[in-house]
Amino acid sequence: MNMVSAFFYNLFLTVGVIVFAPLLFVKVILTPKYRSRSGKRLGFALGEMPGGDGSYRPRIWVHALSVGEVASARNLVRELRRSHPQGIILFSSATRAGEAFARTTLQEHVDCFIPFPLDLLWSVKRLVSWARPDLFILVETDFWPNFLRELNRREIPSLLVNGRVSESSLVRYRRFRWFFRPLFNSFQALAMQTEQDAVSMRQLGVDPTRLVVLGNLKYDAALSGSSVKAGLDRAALRIPEQALVWVAGSTHRGEEEIVFAAFQTLARSCANLFLVVAPRNVERGGELAAMAARRGIPAFRRSLAGAGEGSVLILDTLGELASLYALCDVAFVGGSLVEERGHNPLEPAVHGKPVLFGPCMEDFAEISRDLLAAGGARQVHDAEELCAALAILLGDAGERERAGRQGQELIAARRGVTGAHLALVRSVLAREERG
Repeated sequence: MNMVSAFFYNLFLTVGVIVFAPLLFVKVILTPKYRSRSGKRLGFALGEMPGGDGSYRPRIWVHALSVGEVASARNLVRELRRSHPQGIILFSSATRAGEAFARTTLQEHVDCFIPFPLDLLWSVKRLVSWARPDLFILVETDFWPNFLRELNRREIPSLLVNGRVSESSLVRYRRFRWFFRPLFNSFQALAMQTEQDAVSMRQLGVDPTRLVVLGNLKYDAALSGSSVKAGLDRAALRIPEQALVWVAGSTHRGEEEIVFAAFQTLARSCANLFLVVAPRNVERGGELAAMAARRGIPAFRRSLAGAGEGSVLILDTLGELASLYALCDVAFVGGSLVEERGHNPLEPAVHGKPVLFGPCMEDFAEISRDLLAAGGARQVHDAEELCAALAILLGDAGERERAGRQGQELIAARRGVTGAHLALVRSVLAREERG
């Protein structure tokens, strides 16, 4: 970001903070998820940073926007820990859900979970001074000009890993090329998922020598994150042993009505059908229970342990969706029948389950294309197609097994991406140590 862009960007931020300060203050005070994190994101009450014994230990800061990006980064963080046992690994996520998921899955591999600063000059300076990273790794997206500019000012190298450029993002980047081009060129290297992503970056004026194509970390992440939560089986979830289980995972508003309607239609011809609905926002559990009740569907919530019974389980808890995918017969991945850019179809595919998703899969465009081409997934465009595809899969065990196997074979064939990313990290750190 050049000086002129920086000036106007910070002028805009300053005016916005001044104008909306009262509203922001009230929102932070009244909303627990903001109240618990805002002070630290502003650079206050940070506590003691590990590794202050004076000896050199490389400090690697990994940042992931939210749950999806944390999932992509899991295997990379684990390998970073193995290859740098004496190093200090810092991890941040911009959302509370992302941070909670990271703490659950990466606790053994991360030295310190830290806040990511709000992109105000003074909060960025405070947090970077406190963290003192030798390398910053950004996973996929979450570009903040002041933060990246401060890293460059201090000559702290930054890497973009698992980079991608969706069609909608490319339109925005092109429109504001003067703003984004210096932002992207501030990275020492940009590891893109596909050659097309690299082409898009070159078209935006990004230095070609900074671009590498290393593949999608989500394939390795799916393999490493496929373990089932201990003690979680059909009996523990009160799912009948002989039931055919359909999991609708990571659903959004506008999709649950479609899912419930399809369930009611399918249940007429499939009496042993059991549905699990896992909303992307687990706080919507009560909303979904009321929605099911209005339709006369007997449903119960996972968060209310031991309460209720029925043919529909609302999974309103964190960290259990992967285990439910392992137990199901067919999966639908949400955020794809509404404009939410989709969620990760590899999560059920790695367990050998046939996958359904809608047309809105921008965030997983490459993966969804790969799964469709391999025969491990089917794309549906509306409620009618969803119902028809489910009827075929639920009625044919052989077809379910074939689709699930082909999805697993695809994932196995794509493994090894983490190693290529790790080699890039090592080369950058080696340059810093020589410097």
